[in-house]
Amino acid sequence: MYPELFTIPFLDWPISSFGAAMATAFLVGYRIALPRMQEEGLDPEDTANMLIWIMFGGVVGAKLYYAIDFSIRLPEVHFWSAFLSRAGMVFYGGLMGGALAGLAGCRYFKIPTIAFANVVCIPLAVGQAIGRIGCFLVGDDYGRATDLPWGIAFPQGLPPVDFPVHPTMLYETLWLSLAAVWLWRRRKTSPSLMGEYLVLNGMGRTVIEHWRLNARVALDLSEAQWIGIGLVVFGGLLLLLGARRSGADQPPGSGRAVSSRS
Repeated sequence: MYPELFTIPFLDWPISSFGAAMATAFLVGYRIALPRMQEEGLDPEDTANMLIWIMFGGVVGAKLYYAIDFSIRLPEVHFWSAFLSRAGMVFYGGLMGGALAGLAGCRYFKIPTIAFANVVCIPLAVGQAIGRIGCFLVGDDYGRATDLPWGIAFPQGLPPVDFPVHPTMLYETLWLSLAAVWLWRRRKTSPSLMGEYLVLNGMGRTVIEHWRLNARVALDLSEAQWIGIGLVVFGGLLLLLGARRSGADQPPGSGRAVSSRS
């Protein structure tokens, strides 16, 4: 694995592969969001401003989630030590922090929230897929031991493991890449693209978590699985509300005309 890509000369500052992957994820997400802003009838010039808000909220949320969870599980570790460490970024904390920052940014810049939510879901899926490649390069978030041919050992991982395990970070990369393709094809027809993203994200994580090492907290499900189930439910509600809103926008009698042709 490659936990460090290179060191900046004269500064002795190592550039981690995860940090590079995260930066790449934000840049690629920005490039995807630009044409999506136009498709949703929004001003593309707001993209950079919103990216800064979401980046800040996402990073702070990811670190807060990690620090709170880590200090609860290991009381001897001080909260601020965990928060300020270079290690520890939890995606679901980043998702919640980025969502709150995005809502605040939409209010500040007077951007329609629903339209902007439908903009960011494809960049989110692509960005998370790229971020999981960074996890793979540093040997973090791997799964249980396996004898499958694609099992990989991470002798320099976090923590190190010298026997083959499930590369669950690549499972998520594959799933999220497929989800991004699906969302791209559905971007003009979905009643709620964000709803579909949340459902796909939650489903994928709930299944892939089966091979992860995270502790089970209730009903033999991990904390991430419960969050994933919550995302599926919330995403389903967004789809239902979006479908009702689309139905209300149709002219009277349009539903009967459709049924008469079927």
